[in-house]
Amino acid sequence: MGYELRHRTDRKISKGNFYPLGATLSGDGVNFCLYSQNAMEVFLLLFDRPDGDPTDIIKMENRTRFVWHAFVHGLNAGQLYGYKVRGAFDPARGLRFNENKLLIDPYARALSGKFRNMENLLLAYDPLSPARDLSLDGRDNTAFVPKCIVADGRFDWQGDSPPEIPFEKLIVYETHVKGFTAHPSSGVSAPGTYLGFIEKIPYLKALGINAVELLPVHEVYVEDFLSARGLTNYWGYNTIGFFAPESSYGSKRYPGCQVNEFKTLVREFHRAGIEIILDVVYNHTGEGSELGPTLCFRGIDNPTYYSLTGGPSDPFRYYMNYTGCGNSLNFFNAHVIRLVMDSLRYWVEEMHVDGFRFDLASVLGREEGAFHGTAAFFDAISQDPVLHRVKLIAEPWDLGTYQVGNFPVDWSEWNGRFRDTVRKFVKGDGGQVRDLGWRLTGSADLYGDDGRSACNSVNFVTCHDGFTLYDLVSHNGKHNDANMENNQDGSIDNNSWNCGVEGETDDPGVVRLRKQLAKNFACCLLFASGTPMLQGGDEFLRTQRGNNNAYCQDNEIAWLNWGDAEKHRDILEFFRKAIAFTKRYPILQRRRFFTGTDRDGDLIPDIEWFGGNLDRPAWDDPELRTLCCLLDGGEEPSETGEYRLFVILNADYRAQPIRIPRPAEGKKWLRVIDTSLPPGEDFAPEGEAIPVDPPERYLANPRSTVVLLVE
Repeated sequence: MGYELRHRTDRKISKGNFYPLGATLSGDGVNFCLYSQNAMEVFLLLFDRPDGDPTDIIKMENRTRFVWHAFVHGLNAGQLYGYKVRGAFDPARGLRFNENKLLIDPYARALSGKFRNMENLLLAYDPLSPARDLSLDGRDNTAFVPKCIVADGRFDWQGDSPPEIPFEKLIVYETHVKGFTAHPSSGVSAPGTYLGFIEKIPYLKALGINAVELLPVHEVYVEDFLSARGLTNYWGYNTIGFFAPESSYGSKRYPGCQVNEFKTLVREFHRAGIEIILDVVYNHTGEGSELGPTLCFRGIDNPTYYSLTGGPSDPFRYYMNYTGCGNSLNFFNAHVIRLVMDSLRYWVEEMHVDGFRFDLASVLGREEGAFHGTAAFFDAISQDPVLHRVKLIAEPWDLGTYQVGNFPVDWSEWNGRFRDTVRKFVKGDGGQVRDLGWRLTGSADLYGDDGRSACNSVNFVTCHDGFTLYDLVSHNGKHNDANMENNQDGSIDNNSWNCGVEGETDDPGVVRLRKQLAKNFACCLLFASGTPMLQGGDEFLRTQRGNNNAYCQDNEIAWLNWGDAEKHRDILEFFRKAIAFTKRYPILQRRRFFTGTDRDGDLIPDIEWFGGNLDRPAWDDPELRTLCCLLDGGEEPSETGEYRLFVILNADYRAQPIRIPRPAEGKKWLRVIDTSLPPGEDFAPEGEAIPVDPPERYLANPRSTVVLLVE
């Protein structure tokens, strides 16, 4: 350390206020607040450049309700700062204060750049020693830590207002800010950035997307073991700043530009009628286990922020690891709940986002180890005047518990049961039709007994975590060698099928079958009750070369190659038509669960299930791989009036002759979709559907989906 940690400044310092937390511009200076219940001394360090020693060291003398605060006169927006905190170093009791470590503000609105990994740069200190956490690390890290930036919240929103699209109308597109445009084929002027992302709005609009779910955009810490391998934490599920947008996605035109550039992204998407949903990671932080670096929370007040455990002699030495990432935030502590609530409100009120998808959300409901649907965090959100109205989506599991269907009524959930059942059925597994019936009708068995609707189920076949759609039909096993973990990482339970050849092939029969299965998946996803979410690039069959865990691949393995959009234009066009079809016929976007009863008085149930001969399906027949249903459009009329849809799902390897219901007098069944037909014939353009002939029967080809329409 090139400086002594003692009070040293010529600036005027006032007591200031103990709220709001963080650094707040006010009058002729900045109010600084930092929460620490167990600290003995807190020092605020000011910098005039990110790589320099501090220009001022200010001992914060005032503490109110465990909040250390000071007002520093004469400071402006753009000021760089950080903290050092003195206190006991006693890991057995959970205390890990270390005055040698510069710490970022948990409430920092922006950081000056990325952390440099000092474990790899200063090898004199053994980063692998199991006893490392019992010895105070005396190395100063000031040069390696990005500096917090006092942000100016002013921005011209130009009258922005949220689209407020109801869940039943959403078509969600999950993608990565950088990976969406980083590939040279994207053709944007600012690849891999917030501003570059904006340039793809016309593409998303043409596809029919009205909500984009962004992989984490909170500032992320890249783990040392990844840096040592020349890899990175590409996905971003390793947050170190819950208020700070990821700096590497900014243009770097000026310090902190990432804040206004993210706001610009939101404003322009709203102008196009597209919502922004953030994938957020509040279950753990980037500091990892007891062997991880001290960057922020650990050095500010370890027992407050983390769930701790241990043995009789060291009851708080270790970290509860419900996440598999080394630590878990302590949602049994009121200040942790306050931190997360303040962060969420900030992203809604200041950054104008429309909702959140919570990674490993079961951790948020853990109190003293066990999950509770009535946990304090869930209660806090339900009572919050800002947050109770935005979209809340849970990934309803963590390392130790699977809670699909158990979140509060105002939460939607990623439906992993939908993913697994649809994958098994489409690839031809037997014994799936009963569960498939539940999944395609909104999963009322999971969400239908407490006031929720079909739209509480966020349906998906693929997501960032796992195979892409193309890889799902091209690989029987994962190929994660590029991750340098001997292919031991990533799930082995993929329910995938390579259609007879592993990986790439030019066999025309295999290529045709793979595309046919991809279209079957698209139909199941987009026509099922619930909220559909597709993974970015699946609509044009992007591949990750069989890698089902590309979290560390910031390269062409994980980036979208826009050349594939031209290569697989037929699949892209099929997705576009399927999304438009879903929007055209409201019964495919209904909130209510299907009940099999007549609600509109036309003596036709809202849904009827059939086998291949207009008979009742043999739901528990393990050999049944064909299922049909009739949907009554009188329940949810289109702009042109009433209609009926007859859907044939044939996952059998054999063709199936299907009897179809008699249409109303003077009407004809028209074929809209048959995924077994070649491009151009597989999805009829609007108004050009083909009459079924003979009118009472349809031959469903092997492994095909058929949709018939009468209106």
